Amino acid sequence: MKFLYHHRTKSRDGQAVHIRELIAALRARDHAVVEWALSQGDTGDMGSEGGLAGRLLARLPRVAYELGEHAYGPLAARRLTRVGRREGVDVLYERHALNNTAGLRASRALDVPFLLEVNSPLAHERSVHETLVLQGWADAVERRVLRAADKVLCVTRVLADMLVADGLDAARVEVIPNGVDLSLYGEAGRAPGEGLVIGFTGFFRPWHGLEALVDAMADGQFGAEARLLLVGDGPSRPELQALASRRGVSERLEITGAVERQAIPGQLRRMDICMQPAATAWASPLKLFEYMAAGKAIVAPDQPNLREVLTHGRDALLFPPGVTAGLAEAVARLAGDASLRAELGRGARARIEEGGYTWDANAARVAELAERLLAARGRTPTGGST
Repeated sequence: MKFLYHHRTKSRDGQAVHIRELIAALRARDHAVVEWALSQGDTGDMGSEGGLAGRLLARLPRVAYELGEHAYGPLAARRLTRVGRREGVDVLYERHALNNTAGLRASRALDVPFLLEVNSPLAHERSVHETLVLQGWADAVERRVLRAADKVLCVTRVLADMLVADGLDAARVEVIPNGVDLSLYGEAGRAPGEGLVIGFTGFFRPWHGLEALVDAMADGQFGAEARLLLVGDGPSRPELQALASRRGVSERLEITGAVERQAIPGQLRRMDICMQPAATAWASPLKLFEYMAAGKAIVAPDQPNLREVLTHGRDALLFPPGVTAGLAEAVARLAGDASLRAELGRGARARIEEGGYTWDANAARVAELAERLLAARGRTPTGGST
């Protein structure tokens, strides 16, 4: 089968990881994937926001920025359609972006099924966390695109239910969480000789509550030898380092800065306890699946989207969302109980395998959905990979 994969992602972050991994998994299953994007997110350091182009766009007045997003759809659709016709694609797969109608327009021009991957309710998210000037227009475009897609692929059931409550036909919705490449994770274990290591990967922000863990470590709640390993970077870094200095534990806090994805398994091997301190209510956090694949004891908020994957006491310890004291208490419990850490780690790895939370399994589901949509149109997919 031949997919035309369209996205508007410029940054090198979790979005780019999802794109690269799913494309690779589809190709590994002998499907051809033609990627089309203005920027494929393959340049710049991990964690970058799209290089010079991204920085310049971010400085535009918000109304001009949003008008540019709306203009992108009809302009990009023409180029996307030309590529699709030239390549003879069977299906158009798009990563949903706000105010973007390109995939919808191109799929209609090409007369091919339209699969839309949705990772968040973008109009709602931007209106709450950023600025959305033309909100009525954005809401209308998002509803139009979602309702026109042949299948909407949501990363969590919570997100799917939100979209259905907003009027999307439930029959059009499929839930496909994020995944992990299990080939990168061998036998569960850890690097020797570092003492107890409490870890986190990703982009850390003030609402994660990591400062409470520095205080708890300084107060001796995790034992005298415990260390914090934060793999990544973020706006909380200066405050965390300053707090560690004030509390006299700077030598027990390590912040690596942003690292490439291939380095993550090695960093996870250094950890005994892995934290998901906070999560957006509808998200499917990539780090969670990496922690599970590495066979680590996990501490995470007790909220519906995470309970779709985690079970308290089986593969994680869950604490009340937003309660930093609860986070510290759960970490302290694991710090003092090596057998519980091992039990939860085994449960986490087993859950990944039982649940099929891998990029390969995701690619198989995407291909199966595409084949069904083609069959409903009386077509058979083209063969071979490129």
